Amino acid sequence: MSENNQLEAIRTGYAFEGGSLDLGAAVDAGAAAPDVQVRLPLAMMNRHGLIAGATGTGKTKTLQLMAEQLATNGVPVFMADIKGDLSGLAEPGESNDKVAQRASDVGQTWEAKGFEVEYLALGGQGKGVPVRATVTSFGPTLLSKVLGLNSTQESSLGLIFHYADSQGLALLDLKDLRAVITHLTSDEGKADLKELGGLSSATAGVILRNLIAFADGGAEAFFGEPEFETSDLLRTGADGRGIITCLELPSVQEQPTLFSTFLMWMLADLFQELPEAGDLDKPKLVFFFDEAHLLFDEASKAFVDQIEQTVRLIRSKGVGVFFVTQTPKDVPAGVLGQLGNRVQHALRAFTPDDQKALNATVRTFPKSGYDLEELLTTLGTGEAVVTVLSEKGAPTPVAWTRMLAPTSKMAPASEETMDRVIGASALASKYSEAVDRESAYERLQNKFAQAPAESDNAEEKPKAAPKEAAKPKEEPGMVSQVVRSSAFKSFMRSAGTQIGREITRSLFGTGRRR
Repeated sequence: MSENNQLEAIRTGYAFEGGSLDLGAAVDAGAAAPDVQVRLPLAMMNRHGLIAGATGTGKTKTLQLMAEQLATNGVPVFMADIKGDLSGLAEPGESNDKVAQRASDVGQTWEAKGFEVEYLALGGQGKGVPVRATVTSFGPTLLSKVLGLNSTQESSLGLIFHYADSQGLALLDLKDLRAVITHLTSDEGKADLKELGGLSSATAGVILRNLIAFADGGAEAFFGEPEFETSDLLRTGADGRGIITCLELPSVQEQPTLFSTFLMWMLADLFQELPEAGDLDKPKLVFFFDEAHLLFDEASKAFVDQIEQTVRLIRSKGVGVFFVTQTPKDVPAGVLGQLGNRVQHALRAFTPDDQKALNATVRTFPKSGYDLEELLTTLGTGEAVVTVLSEKGAPTPVAWTRMLAPTSKMAPASEETMDRVIGASALASKYSEAVDRESAYERLQNKFAQAPAESDNAEEKPKAAPKEAAKPKEEPGMVSQVVRSSAFKSFMRSAGTQIGREITRSLFGTGRRR
């Protein structure tokens, strides 16, 4: 295909009728063509996407650009800010020669703007409103991933959660889970352990040791109450623009598996809580999953299958998920196949492994007139190869694109700005102060403390006062008979529920106490 024909195909392929994000201008013979704009339809953003590229090629600025435009279109955004670079979204950008040149090249009318941002921090470690999850809600599958358990140990942890659920033992923080495991491995808990079947004392001991090491590593602060409600991510401001939620993570970079798994908890919780929405003109939320390779490293096939199913089904809840990583090979094929929108920045091919990754990336794109193997290694900073889904659901032509410049600050926000935003946050009063109410730890402590006292004082109990004349016994109604029946009680035990309490668990075993 000649360059003129290719440019015309891009012009036609990206001419959408509905709302869309402006990504940049197509590049022709090394120069941007400002009259040929590359866009991404809002209605297709719940078909998910991938933003990839080597370090320093412009991925973060692409995230910033997309977040700005989504917010402008009234779509809330969630993103993990690994290095703190995205906190500048709250402040207007500053023009300089590079920004002016880029705006001129791509036909952008650049105007400095700041956006309404909410800063969150895992467990309050760092700048932001504290974000916590209860252990019960986090569930055994995701916790096993964080603890590095094998499949046998993961299955055993699931039995421990089942025991806690069925006994009404609330697992709110890590000390609750440690207390339950300690009970099950103690002389008093051996009978309960036996009833669980496939859980051995040795395996329970391994889980307990891993859990203690995990807590000693500083993870204790991430679990507890008040638990973050993921519905708070779906907010818009008074002006109708979407609120951008930045989860600030620089202080927990030494625990990458934890924060990547925590992001998966958020996604699984959204899937569990949101109602079906079908196809919308624009998504309810766009969720950017940064450092995505951390989630998939050493993940079991069953775990990856659950991620694939969550990503596939959450589309109908009106949520778009964009995975951000260095190469498409970081994402398993079953998940990659669900990502309809692609923004691929430059790749490096310095080693044989790099070359394999480059070849694999080229094969994931539709056929085009570009020599993608060469183009992907020569793209400039802030340039990308783009293909998205059109409003009809068909892939658009592959477009070499020079991206627009973000209008907010392309650097971390100042301390003063972050303090002001956090101080004015509507979520601060809801989540700032940790709560430690009675849960499994306290209940088990009280049980052991009271048992000897009750035994010693059994003979000293005063005789009961004479009963009043018994009233005629009423015949139990049908509902009462059913509730008292052994079959009903057995069902309630097996379902892990009690009257007035229910724990429902999703694909990942996540669940909230109702």
